[in-house]
Amino acid sequence: MSPQAPSWEPETARTDQIPSVEDLLTDVVARLALAAHVYLADEGRQPDLPSAEAAIDVASAAFERVKERLRPEDRLAMTQLLTETRMTFVKKRGL
Repeated sequence: MSPQAPSWEPETARTDQIPSVEDLLTDVVARLALAAHVYLADEGRQPDLPSAEAAIDVASAAFERVKERLRPEDRLAMTQLLTETRMTFVKKRGL
């Protein structure tokens, strides 16, 4: 028996059960930034720079799309996270 993904039907979904696009994209940005840090980790292997760069690029694009809709403190936290992630990437890349 295979697990079945939950279905979402717009006609019956309540709006209080659907997360806001700001919440969704903030989560995506944070997950991608954390994934980039994992790709950059030196734990016994070479950093995966192409994967880290892709994660950073997509996180940055998502953030740019939604940043004006975020609360100032959330916008600042995401900006700091992305800046730290980019700086780590540049250090690992050796530039």
